[in-house]
Amino acid sequence: MRLLLCEFVTGGGMHGNPLPASLAREGLLMRDALARDLVELSGVALTTTADPRLPAPPGGHAATLSEGDDPWRLWADLATEADLVVALAPETGGLLARLVATCRAAGASVFGSDDETIRITTSKRATAARLRAAGIATPPAWAPDATPDKACGPFVTKPDDGAGCEDTRFWLDRPPTGAVSVNHVVQPFIEGDAASLLVARGGDGGVVILSANRQLVPVEDGAFRFRGLDVGALDRERPDLVAVAHAVKAALPGLDGLFGIDLVLGAYGPVVIEVNPRPTTAYAGLRASLRLNPLRLVAPFADAAPPTRLATRPVELRL
Repeated sequence: MRLLLCEFVTGGGMHGNPLPASLAREGLLMRDALARDLVELSGVALTTTADPRLPAPPGGHAATLSEGDDPWRLWADLATEADLVVALAPETGGLLARLVATCRAAGASVFGSDDETIRITTSKRATAARLRAAGIATPPAWAPDATPDKACGPFVTKPDDGAGCEDTRFWLDRPPTGAVSVNHVVQPFIEGDAASLLVARGGDGGVVILSANRQLVPVEDGAFRFRGLDVGALDRERPDLVAVAHAVKAALPGLDGLFGIDLVLGAYGPVVIEVNPRPTTAYAGLRASLRLNPLRLVAPFADAAPPTRLATRPVELRL
């Protein structure tokens, strides 16, 4: 199988622009973990792309960009030669949707969610509407000028198409008029412990939680900061978490491959905050947590039925 791994930040998406250290670090963690697991699979010939300012990927062939190269043209050209593409990019500004569409237009199959699901999950408002219509506990997402008068703080504001904690702020009271961009959403703050799930589509079309993670998301100077996570720190077989994973997949049936669900574990149970239609940072600690190559459990790479009980151990990732 000829496989192309496209990680946007480390693979040339920032070519010709400043490369923030925090983005590069997170991107390298993801790229290197996936590359190591992919090259270990039988019959896989891996190609990646690389920003020349960063270390080369481990294993496979790396196409390094040169001055003047267009990464989008390179990705499209390489996708024409690939049987399968693993695409990683922020949802912000439609980058993930564009990268997946570019590879599919070149004739490659893409490991992951379908275009409609990526479109929905790129928008906080669209995601909240879909999940709430399915009866899943999730906070509403209001336009800044449409926050109900009866809504009480605290509040959270974030870009409608943001990824991670990008420009995500905490407000004790209603944000003043004009303080929040029209492209942002306002949501009620949910009290509880930040958590996430890394989920795989099962061979029967269902889902398997590969890890349930504790997230470190403090509020610093009024802004949320993603400082890391403890992969596998929570029981992946908790009935309430399993129920959430199945409900989210039913509400968004186009979720495929590996995808993430961000949660708050509150007093009345899990509340879904966000759905990521792609592998998340937790993947970087997944192999150590499971003590096996996680891709061997995921279609189309699976070469054996998963163990009856998939034991995990906590793995600390700090950013």
